Amino acid sequence: MNYDVIVVGAGVIGGMLARELSRYQLSLCLLEKENDVARGASAANSGIIHGGYDPESGTLKAQLNTCGVSLLYRAAKELKVPHRNNGSMVCAFGAEEEEQIRILYDRGVENGIWGLRILTGAEVRAMEPSLSENVTLALWVPTAGIISPYELNLAAVGNAMDNGAHLKCNFRVSKIEPNKEGFLVTSADGETVQGRFLVNCAGAFSDEIASLAGDDFFRICPRAGEYLLLDQEVGAMVSHTIFRVPTKAGKGILVTPTADGNLLLGPTADQVKSPFDTQTTAQGLEKVKKEALSMVPSIPLSKVITSFTGVRASTSSGDFIIQSSARVEGLLHLAAIDSPGLTCCVSIARRAVRELEQMGLCLDKKEKWIATREDPRAFQDLSIQEKNAWIQRDPSYGRIVCRCEKISEGEILNAIRQNPPARDLDGVKRRTRSGMGRCQGGFCAPHVMRLLGAELEIPQEEVTKSGGGSVMIKGRIG
Repeated sequence: MNYDVIVVGAGVIGGMLARELSRYQLSLCLLEKENDVARGASAANSGIIHGGYDPESGTLKAQLNTCGVSLLYRAAKELKVPHRNNGSMVCAFGAEEEEQIRILYDRGVENGIWGLRILTGAEVRAMEPSLSENVTLALWVPTAGIISPYELNLAAVGNAMDNGAHLKCNFRVSKIEPNKEGFLVTSADGETVQGRFLVNCAGAFSDEIASLAGDDFFRICPRAGEYLLLDQEVGAMVSHTIFRVPTKAGKGILVTPTADGNLLLGPTADQVKSPFDTQTTAQGLEKVKKEALSMVPSIPLSKVITSFTGVRASTSSGDFIIQSSARVEGLLHLAAIDSPGLTCCVSIARRAVRELEQMGLCLDKKEKWIATREDPRAFQDLSIQEKNAWIQRDPSYGRIVCRCEKISEGEILNAIRQNPPARDLDGVKRRTRSGMGRCQGGFCAPHVMRLLGAELEIPQEEVTKSGGGSVMIKGRIG
């Protein structure tokens, strides 16, 4: 098929762009190199809706953060994505950091952020009793919030697919050939896709895609962030997102509740050689622990259930790259989208749509566009009586597969069948939380494998953890 637009990369930026483009009468294809969407930085990040005080005034980050907050809250509500406007605090320890707090306040005011306040240590501890006694001043940011980043990514792509967009996973781009019809894009397996416009949303690999397209003008500097995730038992230990004063390396270590009820600590911000450098390190995790405890000394580190690392796509310029190519007609770059990229995903997508229109893409709105999605957690929110009525209609919802998170077989089957469909264990985990509890899948994994095998009509030996060669079973005995 000859598409109007090809989007390379189905992370949250590519997914939200696909959703915005699905409003119009055009053909659209999302290309993703992994077995599923939400596999890169869109999954492994802090899940923070940033208030907008941090970006330098006048930058794309500042402009898109200011307008992006309300747009993201609206999209999250439409797409039934777990989120909360819980507010954030930037804490200072001593006179030098207090001066930085005042600078951040002034910058936030200049960026057009409303509601900012500077609080004394006593005032901020009255709001957040677990804070360290050493906090002397804090910037209160009422517009900030938390959101499930991978669920936002899945919902945006799924909504785009519900509105007609095509998704091709396991499509690792190996060649891009501009031609008179636009672009011929070839995968490592030899599959080809033709499209008139090409949008580069490849995250930490966006410089590689730019180079393949013949527009090699920027370099991504991958920066790794290590995290610790604590059990839901201590998720309510803090109610706000708590930062220290940011540095040149980033916003620093934070302590925050997650949209799913856990407690999250991190990230570090260390430059790495490759976007594939996602291992955790003893040194990095020790730094996370030390700085988190300096803000909230009573964090029970014995409740840590997992650790992970995400790699963000940064450049030396420090700003987003959102521009059409000066060398290759029909090529648009959405690159170097690091923090606050998640917050800006809707505003970035809308800006990209305007850029494509200026490049010549015809935008005729559809008569009917579906703005909302079925709530994947609808069953969890029902009363006991309502759940029993649901189970009467579909008995699969009465069979619990994940004991830690209380996820039923029906919810897992829905995740495998709904756009974009789960195709591996991690895909089911991201959609349902099956495997995210204390046992980290120790109990439920075999049951999920059985369901995946039956639904995908493959033997369990072919069911993978995350695509590729990550099989869970090497063979059968006897």
